[in-house]
Order: sequence, then structure tokens, then C-alpha cells
Amino acid sequence: MDKVARQFLERLMDTISPSGFEEEAGQVWADEARTFTKDVWRDQHGNTYARLNRGGHPRIMLAGHVDEIGVQITHVSDKGFLHFAPIGGWDPQILQGQRIRLRTKKGRVLGVIGKKPVHLIKPEERDKVTKLDDLWIDIGAQNARQARSVVEIGDPGSIAYDLIELMNGRCVSRAMDDKIGAFVVLEAARLLAKSKPAAEVIAVATVQEEIGLRGATTSAFALDPQVGIAVDVNFATDFPSMEGEQKRLGEIKLGRGPTITRGANVNPVLFDLLVATAKKSRIPHQIVAEPRGTGTDANEIQLTRAGVATALVSVPNRYMHSPNEMVSLDDAVSAARLIAAAVERLTAQTDFAASICPPRPAAPGA
Repeated sequence: MDKVARQFLERLMDTISPSGFEEEAGQVWADEARTFTKDVWRDQHGNTYARLNRGGHPRIMLAGHVDEIGVQITHVSDKGFLHFAPIGGWDPQILQGQRIRLRTKKGRVLGVIGKKPVHLIKPEERDKVTKLDDLWIDIGAQNARQARSVVEIGDPGSIAYDLIELMNGRCVSRAMDDKIGAFVVLEAARLLAKSKPAAEVIAVATVQEEIGLRGATTSAFALDPQVGIAVDVNFATDFPSMEGEQKRLGEIKLGRGPTITRGANVNPVLFDLLVATAKKSRIPHQIVAEPRGTGTDANEIQLTRAGVATALVSVPNRYMHSPNEMVSLDDAVSAARLIAAAVERLTAQTDFAASICPPRPAAPGA
């Protein structure tokens, strides 16, 4: 990964952007997009767009959601402790004891998620799953007045973990799901800005995926694309406790390239094009099977209006929805290269129904 891309990724990962509060991340993404295209805008839902070659054919949407799971303040107690609700799908066992950054009108406020010490928990309760209602955020305030001077009801927050690099180009951070996808689609657009494809390409940092694929629904409707490629993360199965999942999910390994999904959510012509492109360009890749909707932005893009030829390219991810989601930077770079190379091969004449409705054989004697 080159220096420019790495710095962009670090800025993007540093933002606090739980679903419904993506403005910080959207601004960083938009600022980076403006380094290679002037056609950048944000809609009233919060989705951010970067377009290349307006008026080209076909019109292609590249989508990566920029929201993350997080928390939202719901109550301030008389003693200054903050109660919260989850934004997105949390494992309550992960949240206890974590540091939290809250995004407020006064700036960032640091706190910790508190829980009764294990020494004081009754033996019969120690093996029970902790509920979110049993946790709170402590920002060090002495009372409600002091807490409310810096925090308001509804303020969002995320776990206070930054991007760090480990061995072999593996990086860990909260919110790899799916800021790495938003990063990939913009890096693919950056590559395409240099190659100038025939297609109109709109990269989108979508919002509110973690609470129902909402940003993809509105942005795809607005753009009315002929082609959509979503980029998300998927489950790596190359670590302890995941061996039993390989029969269902496949053998997905970090560093072996992005995955290309095959199944009901994916147009077969577009799938074949991505695989052929990966082989021709010698881009490492892995294939995953998904017989249903994928639960990603690809699902909503495919179902927009009369239907969109859709594909899903994903970055393998260990420890999803934890403070330390792990991805390979090489996989992210390969995903961007794959998407850009595939888009370059698309033309207005590409027939996405070719393998769906093959010609009917002539009747005997005709």
C-alpha cells in the first residue's frame, strides 16, 4: 500500500461514525475523493458520492458502507454516570471494561464502560451472560451537572481503539467493518481516474448499513445504476474455533486475496467477469458461495427498481464486531485493483442477461 493510500486509511479509521452519525467519516472520504475528481457530493441521507466520467456507459455504482457499530447515550444519572444503547450488533461481553470515545458538541470525550468487579459478583451469577443494561459509561464526572456540561442525550460513541499494524501487513482496528470497504471503493475510483474507462463510475460511501442496509437503498435508487459492486468484509475462517465453520462458509484466509461471492445476490455474468479479470491480471482471489441474499449493500443494490447486475467483493476479516478486527492490507489493495480492472472491461454492449436467459433451442423440424 502506498503512502497516500495508507494515510487516507488512517484518517478514515480515526473517525467516529456509528450508524446515523457518519458525518466525520463522510467528510474524510469526500476530501480524499476531491484529490482526483471534482464531482463529489453528499445527499440528505448522509451518503457521500464521487463520480468519474459523467454520461459514460454503463453507469456503475461502487459501494462500501462507512458506518460502524457503536453506542448512543440515553440517560445521565444523578451521579454523572452515562447509560447507553447499542448501535448495531454488539456482543455485550466485548463492551465491558472498554474505553469509549464519545463525539459531542464540545469535542471528543473519553470514558470507560464500567461493571461490578468480579470479586463482588455472586458465584451463581458469574457464569451468566452480562446484559447491556448492566453496563454504564464513566467519564469521571462527579455529578449529573458536570456530565451534562460535556455530554448530551443522543451523543454517539465508539470504542477507543486505533489502527495498528502487526506482522505480514495485517492491521487491526475497530470498524474495519466496513471502513475498509469504503476505502477500497475510493481506491478503485482513484485507479479508474487514471485509466479513464468508458463507463460512468460512482463510488459511494453508504450509511446505516449496520442497522438495515439503509444507505444502499436510497443511494442506489437515486443513481439507478446498471451495474453495482458492493465491497464489504466477510468471515475469515483461518483461526482457532472457526474450523467447524469451514463447511458452511468455506476456507477463507487472510492474505489470499479478496473474496468474490457467487450466488443468488450476484449476477453470473458479472461474477464470471470478476473471476476472469482476477486470473488475467494475476490478482489473488477466493470464491465464496452464498445461496441467499448476502446481508450486505449488494442485496439492496440488486433489488433496486427493476433490478441491477450486482456483485460482491469482500475483504476477509478476523474477529468481526470486536475492538480489533484484523484484515490484510494486501487483500484490500488487491480488491481495489480487481474492481478497477473489471470496470475497465465493461462497455455499453455488455449483456448481463446472457447467461441468465440463454437462447431457446429451435423446435424439431423448424
